[in-house]
Amino acid sequence: MNTVVFGIKNCDTVKKARKWLEQHDVPYQFSDFRDTPPEPLQIRSWIDTLGLNTLVNKRSTTYRQLDTSAQQSDDIDTWVALIEQQPTLIKRPLLQHRDQLYCGFKDSTYKDIFHV
Repeated sequence: MNTVVFGIKNCDTVKKARKWLEQHDVPYQFSDFRDTPPEPLQIRSWIDTLGLNTLVNKRSTTYRQLDTSAQQSDDIDTWVALIEQQPTLIKRPLLQHRDQLYCGFKDSTYKDIFHV
């Protein structure tokens, strides 16, 4: 399987992305952060690829509940630990297609990714 959608089942944006993939007959695997939390090496890889500003959802309730020092930290190890403890800090959905990663869902972006 070349396509994996990471997120949580009850997230509206994840639901939209999954519906879009199903409507366009794109086979994919779904990985729920609550059922299978990401491992530290995977989180670090995502940060290295996307950067913290793209990967972390600063509008999420989970982010807003962090103390100010955590929110302002540039330390990758700190963020890996935070995300490992609370994967809902990740902007959803996180789409892995072939060797590329994409955060969030936009119809136009998915059309470009999947050539639909």
